[in-house]
Amino acid sequence: MVNFEIKSAIIKWPCAIALGSNLGDSLKILNQAVDKIANIAGIDLISRSTWHQTKPIGPPQPDYLNGCITIKTSLLPEELLKCLMDIEEQFGRKRTERWGARTLDLDIILYDNQIIHSFFLKIPHPRMRERLFVLMPLTEIASDWVDPVTKLTISQLLDFCLKENI
Repeated sequence: MVNFEIKSAIIKWPCAIALGSNLGDSLKILNQAVDKIANIAGIDLISRSTWHQTKPIGPPQPDYLNGCITIKTSLLPEELLKCLMDIEEQFGRKRTERWGARTLDLDIILYDNQIIHSFFLKIPHPRMRERLFVLMPLTEIASDWVDPVTKLTISQLLDFCLKENI
C-alpha cells in the first residue's frame, strides 16, 4: 500500500496598492502603513517604490507623498479592502471631502488580472491610467504588469500618460 501525503496549497494573488499622504508626518505614516500591510496574515510584501512628492488633485491642500507596493495575498479582494480601510482608520483617515487632504490613502490598483466592478470596489482602479502619481511609482516595481482592461503594461500606460500631460 502506498501512502500519499496531501498538502493543501494556498494560492496567493499578486496585487498592487497605491499609498498617499499629505497630512501629518507623511513619510512616517507611509512607512508605518507599509509595515502594517506587510504584517497582515495572508500578505507577503514583494516590493516597494520610492516616495514621490506630487501636487494634489482637488481642493487646495498640501503636496502629497505617493508610492506603491506590490504584494502577494491569499485574501479575497473585499477582505483586502477591509484591511486597508482599517489601516487608514488607524492613521486617522476622515472621509469628509472628495479628493480632500488625508493622513493616509490606500487604494487597490491591481488584483491579479481580475476586473471587479462592485458597489464598494473597482479593480483595476478606475483612474489609475491617468494618474502619474500612481503610474510613476508603480513602473519602478511592476513595469511589466498588464492592465487587464487595456492589455497595456504599466510602463506603456505611463508613457501614454506622460504624453497626455505634456
